[in-house]
Amino acid sequence: MADPSALPLNGVLVVACEQAVAAPLATRHLADLGARVIKIERPGRGDFARDYDTVVGGLSSHFVWLNRGKESVTLDLKDPDAIAALRRILARADVFVQNFAPGAAERLGLGAAELRREHPRLVHCSISGYGSEGPYRDAKAYDLLIQAETGLVTMTGTPEQPAKAGIPAADIGAGMYAFSGILAALYERERTGEGTALEVSLFDALSEWMGFPLTYAAGAGRAPRRAGTSHPAIAPYGTFAAGDGAEIVLAIQNEREWVRFCAEVLGDEAIATDDRFATGSARLEHRDELHATIDAVFAGLGGEEVVARLGRAGIAHARQRDLVGDEGVLSHPQHTARDRWRTVGSPGGEAPALVPPIGLPGRPLRMGPIPDVGEHTDAVLSEFRKT
Repeated sequence: MADPSALPLNGVLVVACEQAVAAPLATRHLADLGARVIKIERPGRGDFARDYDTVVGGLSSHFVWLNRGKESVTLDLKDPDAIAALRRILARADVFVQNFAPGAAERLGLGAAELRREHPRLVHCSISGYGSEGPYRDAKAYDLLIQAETGLVTMTGTPEQPAKAGIPAADIGAGMYAFSGILAALYERERTGEGTALEVSLFDALSEWMGFPLTYAAGAGRAPRRAGTSHPAIAPYGTFAAGDGAEIVLAIQNEREWVRFCAEVLGDEAIATDDRFATGSARLEHRDELHATIDAVFAGLGGEEVVARLGRAGIAHARQRDLVGDEGVLSHPQHTARDRWRTVGSPGGEAPALVPPIGLPGRPLRMGPIPDVGEHTDAVLSEFRKT
């Protein structure tokens, strides 16, 4: 069991008026690092992400992923008494995170200017779809819509068919920038004694993640080629099938690897100097012929033999894995060897959770239970009652 007092954010109080993915992801990372996170939810059903599905002991997989280690307090923010109670909690908070619709925090008296005027040490973080200004300020900003507006959908999928990313990329990007921004603001506060106001939008976050294709397009005057698991500027790169159906992913990125791959994996060093394949540009131009050449060799080999040859030659490669099954990511040998799976408590029983990616030697991060709706309301309101 992690000792919260040994963690970097022990003693930091975070209050979050949050729902869905981006803000809860940011605050869950803060909770993992030892912060106390009070999650404000609407009475009744609470955060609407609780209802996305019911596959984890009756709970939503999104909610289980994003909300461990938090205290749930239900408040009807249309009620002046509830706002007063929230402001009493905020008076002792270090961080306030909100992802209300644009302008809603200000209408509730919870905007950055007002709260920081009253509490200069407060770090106030607002997460929105498109930011507080501009023509898209009030537009709906679900993850898919942001993926479309930033061009990610046009970069994902096969040459014939675009696709959205299979994870909420815009939400995750915004959540991680909010998390890192809050940490930077807390560090600055240690030096200056002053908090600050942060603003993070899903659109800005995912636009930053689109940096390579946007920079390519600005320079070339055209977008990179959409190429499935292949790469618009590197070949061979992507998924290839062995004769037994095993899917192997290659990522050959320099000429030394290319020469070794031809000699030691394909068994024909002459392929490396074939005019069609002798340079990176030539391999891109003749990608179909290159793939056919590789496919012809791999068709006569089992997956284990392909992997063994790649390993002996020191060629970058991976297995293309499903999530479940003996070879799935849930049972990935790297997770197993490093003991990365835990269970956390929840209203639906024990729930699986991966150990957070930030490693502090000798100090396991806090992975607390998932709260029920309003589970901590009475205790928290009593703690922060009017005196």
